[in-house]
Amino acid sequence: PALVAGWRQKRRDTWLKRLSSRIANGVRARLLGDATPDTGCGLKVFRRALFLELPYFDHMHRFLPALVKRAGGRTLSVPVNHRPRGSGRSKYGTLDRLLVGITDLLGVMWLMRRGSVPEIVDE
Repeated sequence: PALVAGWRQKRRDTWLKRLSSRIANGVRARLLGDATPDTGCGLKVFRRALFLELPYFDHMHRFLPALVKRAGGRTLSVPVNHRPRGSGRSKYGTLDRLLVGITDLLGVMWLMRRGSVPEIVDE
């Protein structure tokens, strides 16, 4: 796989955050077809060269699996432990994340329709 992404199976967040993430991940996966259950997990492993080829925008971490798919790569989701925030406070609430997420989702949908998956030829 070109991208290995963490999948927080036992979330240690509030019920509202878990519910909003579940809905957002479902909508995103259905519209973008990336089949990734948890794009909000911060654990993602990929080659630097691949990342530099992707279109850059703020909050793109939620859409890395779709962008990697657009570039012709596969994503593998692996279960990881979820640790609660150690200190500090999130700068986003549920509505803030929703508004930013919808705008970015529309942009990535546009990119997906206009992108072409490169053909990989073994020599």
